[in-house]
This record gives sequence, structure tokens and C-alpha cells, in this order.
Amino acid sequence: MTAPHVSLPDDPTHLPNLPGLPPADPVLSPVTGWTRAHWEAMADQLLDGLLPYASPGFAQYRLPGPPSHSGPWSDGLEGFARSFLLAAFRIAGSDGRVAPALVERYAAGLAAGTDPYGTERWPPVTDRSQPMVEAASIAIALHESRRWLWDHLDDGVRQQVADWLGGFVGADVNDSNWRLFQVITEEFLASVGAPHSRAEIDAGLARLDDWYRGDGWYTDGDGRKFDYYNAWALHLYPVLWARIAGPRANPRTVSRHRARLREFLAVHQHFFGSDGAPVHQGRSLTYRFATAAPLWAGVLADATPLPPGRTRRLASGALRHFAERGAPDERGLLTLGWYRPFLPVTQRYSGPASPYWASKAFLGLLLPESHPVWTAPEEPAPVDTADVRLALPAPGWLLHTTAADGIVRLVNHGSDRLPPAPATAEDNPHYARFAYSSATAPETPTAPATGPDNHIALLAPDGTPSARGRIHPLGAAGGRAASWHLARGHRIETVSVVHGPWEVRVHHLDVPPGTPVREGGWAVADDTAPPVARTGPGRASARRADGLTSAITGLYGWDGTESTVATAIDTNAVGHHSATPLLELSGGARLLVTLVVLSADPDALRTGAGASVAEDGTVEIRFPDGTRERVVPRISDPPASSPGPVPEGTS
Repeated sequence: MTAPHVSLPDDPTHLPNLPGLPPADPVLSPVTGWTRAHWEAMADQLLDGLLPYASPGFAQYRLPGPPSHSGPWSDGLEGFARSFLLAAFRIAGSDGRVAPALVERYAAGLAAGTDPYGTERWPPVTDRSQPMVEAASIAIALHESRRWLWDHLDDGVRQQVADWLGGFVGADVNDSNWRLFQVITEEFLASVGAPHSRAEIDAGLARLDDWYRGDGWYTDGDGRKFDYYNAWALHLYPVLWARIAGPRANPRTVSRHRARLREFLAVHQHFFGSDGAPVHQGRSLTYRFATAAPLWAGVLADATPLPPGRTRRLASGALRHFAERGAPDERGLLTLGWYRPFLPVTQRYSGPASPYWASKAFLGLLLPESHPVWTAPEEPAPVDTADVRLALPAPGWLLHTTAADGIVRLVNHGSDRLPPAPATAEDNPHYARFAYSSATAPETPTAPATGPDNHIALLAPDGTPSARGRIHPLGAAGGRAASWHLARGHRIETVSVVHGPWEVRVHHLDVPPGTPVREGGWAVADDTAPPVARTGPGRASARRADGLTSAITGLYGWDGTESTVATAIDTNAVGHHSATPLLELSGGARLLVTLVVLSADPDALRTGAGASVAEDGTVEIRFPDGTRERVVPRISDPPASSPGPVPEGTS
């Protein structure tokens, strides 16, 4: 077992965006240095940073930035609701030992926001409206802070709050994780004796079962919609619902949710790099360290397979990772972006206060100071100590991590976030790429352009690349996964085989002769300087100043290829300057084999890889360290609705 790979600075106490953090504790937290005191201090500074943007009655927080498609009125409610979630965890976690002003301003905001005739009234909860999302946060916060807030509100204000939340009863809800917002809100109404629909609560919980795909994974609505909504919604809300429901909750339902969460956390722990960064994949990434929320939920629900010290190491690592990279900013605000403000990671529903769903990460404050999750010494994360190769059949993913550089890589052959056919396919850079990682972000050029990174494209005469669009999974097992997609009506089937830091892609292309093809490796990005580009026969690389390198090598079928490195500015969430190594073949091919690597470990960049093809079509792969794998040709294609078998191989 190697020593933990840690790339966090030695002293987290001198961050200009978070002045006055407590000193690091290298004994209790030998990996991150962060303790409960750091979480409390950051919570306080996030809450204080919002004060200049509060309305006079504290019912709205109108933050600077472009409005969401719901408009400033709804965005102001979002600022209240999501920060109230953080305030409630802080209040309850300290047993009410907080500055009285914190409780008072949220009590005032509740009164002003639910006054139907007031100047700061909130938009109503109506069919499929954004206030549905915010109502759930308010319901959770009211429950968790009940002894210090709800129980002390005037009867009239309590009635106003119940009336406003009651807009959920009988309303039409988006058929996605939004069903759980209804479950949460109406369960709170039930807990205070207000009108609610038990049938709607039960139906929402039953719908969640419809989306379960096994091994701890849900799709967020019909289709193949796998992303962090598994973490901060689909697993989190059942835990919070059970806390609100108490004895009203069906024990079998609670037990089922707990078992699924336990399975999920066994995998979710592998989604964080050694520097604390979560894998950059999916939508709503501006919620950042909300990825830590299910780690705490597992402890609260007694549904985690992780030791307490590892739970804290993972959660604190994520929180510290973003704090050290400008989130929050110098004003104490969480901005729309990943590190710096960066709108391409947002969606139409994202408003200036949307990032405060990150408040869910502070769920751990509900655990008492004496709980082992706060008192046990930190334990290394999986990526700190060993290489991991993990197939995830439900979402169609492969994870491969390396302790030498602390990077987590996710190979995607199953999640495209598209509704079932015949819905139109689209190319979303946060779902359509072959791979994502904890150290990189996909290129996000202005739509409808398709970024070149981790993508194989057929090129039109004007150079326009095809999109990947809908992904048809063919299975994931062992160290490989496969899928196919249509590129301008032509089928491209890809098998990915991973070993250590390397991924080899075997592409079978059903394309006319002479069709130009281009494949890209990882995009690496940096704020300080453009990555250094290098090209050679059949290979290209881009190297960042800190050594992080993306390389691509043509192993078979790329004879006569042109190797280049595409550079861009302000198209990547990780840094201002980005670069992607590319291979381009003008004459086309029916079979291509490509090696891609992303690593900060010089040993991972060694040469010596190769591939050959037998008469029966079997592809034999030789990785740079000499390990061999074989990919045999598929005998027949399963129906598009079936995942089918992954092509077998031998080591």
C-alpha cells in the first residue's frame, strides 16, 4: 500500500476568500487538516456573505448575476430557501447556540415571504414551477430547525407558511426528482397537521422505485439520466423524508432506501480525486460540494459502508478543494461556475442563488460533535492508497483511478440524459463524452458546436464534426464497457478497455470509404498559461505546467493520420486556457484503435503500447506496461433496448 497521495496545501488558514479559518489539525485530520470547526466557520461566512443582498424583510436574497428563466422574483426566493437550508443545519447542529440574529432573520423572512399581501411575498407554488424546488428546501429547514424556529412562530405566520407550502397539494409535478420535492413538502405539512395528500406522498415514493436500476443507481426520470442527482437528490431526499415522517414512514420503504444508499456509497466514494475534486460530469455542477451530501446522509441513516474517518476525509476534501479555488469568492458568494464564474456549466433554470444547493453538503453538522464522524482520525480515500478499476453496469460506466497522481477517470458508455426515443437526440458536453475526470472538464464551445475532447467524430466537408447524441449501451463488466451511437446516420461501435491510467478505445465504424474521422483525447486547462503542445507521427499531447498531461496515440488504423493539438480560450470550466490532443484521418477507416491517457505521473506516459488484428477480427491490445487484453468481434447485435454483452477479453 502506498502512502496517501495528497495535493492539498499544508495550511488552509490563509485563504483570502475565507479569512479567519481555524488552524489545520494534522492529528485529527492528517489528510485535509479540516475539522468540524472549519465547516462551521465556512457555513457562517457563507451566510454572512448573503446579508448585503437581503431584502428589507429578509424574505429574498437578490444576488448579482444573470437571472434564471424563472426570473428575479423566483430567484430571490431561491436565495432565501437554499440559504435557509444551510442556516437550519447550522442552528440545529449547534443545538441553537448561534447568534440570535441568524434565527431572527429567517423567522422574519418566513413571515414576509408567505404574507400573500406583502411587498416581499414569494411567488406561489404552482404546477411545474421553480418554487416547488424551493418549497422542499424550506420544508427540510423548518423540520430540522423546528425547536428554534417553527415552534416559536406566531400561529398566523405558521398558517401562512402552511398555506404557501400547501400549493403542492394536487399540483402537477415534473416527473423526475421533483416528485421527491412533493413528498418532502407534503410530509412536513402532515407533521404539523396541515392539509396534505398521503396518496401523493406514496405515489412519489413509488415512482422512485420505478427509476431504480440496481446496484444503488437511479435514473432521474425515464431514460438514461445518470449523474450527481443520484447523490444530492434521489438518495438524499428519502433520508430526509424519513426524518420528517418519523413513525408515519413505512419501515419496509425506509429499509429499502437505506440498503440502496449503502450500495451507492460503496461506489460514490470513488468519485473524488485525492485533491478532493469530484468527477466533473453531468448537469448542475455549480452545486459543487453538494456531491458530499450523501456521505453525511449515509451516516445519519445508519446506511453507510464507510468508516467515519473516511466519510469526513471525502467530504472535507471536497469542501476544501473548492474553497482553495475561489468558491466562495472574495465577497463570500458562491457564483455560477465550477471554480471561477463559468456559465457553460449552468442550465436555463440556474439563477444567481442556485449554487446554494451546495448547502446540502453541510448536512453533517446535524451529527453531534461527539459523533465518530467528527472525532475519529481521518482515513485515506480509496484513490489515496491504491489503483481501482470498477465497472458500473447500471449507468454503463467504468471508473479507473490511480494513486500515483490521485486522478479519478469515468468512462461513459451509458448516460446521455435523453428521454426515451423517439425524442430528439442532442449533444450535451457533460453527458456525450467518452470520459470525464476529477482533474479535467469537457470543452464547452458555443452551441451547437461540438467540442473535440474525448469524442470520435465524422467530419463534414466544411470540417463540422458529428455529435455523439444518444448512447446505446452494450454493457460494462470487468475492465471494459461498450456502446454504439449514430453519427450522421452511420453506426460507430466503441469498446473501451481500461488498465491503470490508460484507456484503449476500439472503434468499429460503419462509414463509407474516404469519410474523414477525428478523435480527441482529454482537454487539459489552466488559468496561468496555455498547456504545452507536442505532436509526432500518430500521437499528440498537451501538458499543463504542473505536469498534468493528456496524450493520444493511434494504435491501429491511423496510418497517415495528422496529429494536432486544438487550443481554446474560455471554453473550459477548469481554466482559461485549454488544449486537446487530436488525431485526424482523411481517408476514413472501418476499424480504429486508440490509446488515450490523462495523468500527472511521468511513468504513465511511457511508450510501448500497440494493437494488432487477427484474421477473425480479434483485436489484441498491448498496454505500455506490457499487459495484454483481447477484444473479440461481436457475433450479433442485440436489440437497441437491450444492454447486451460486453465483448469478452483475456488478460
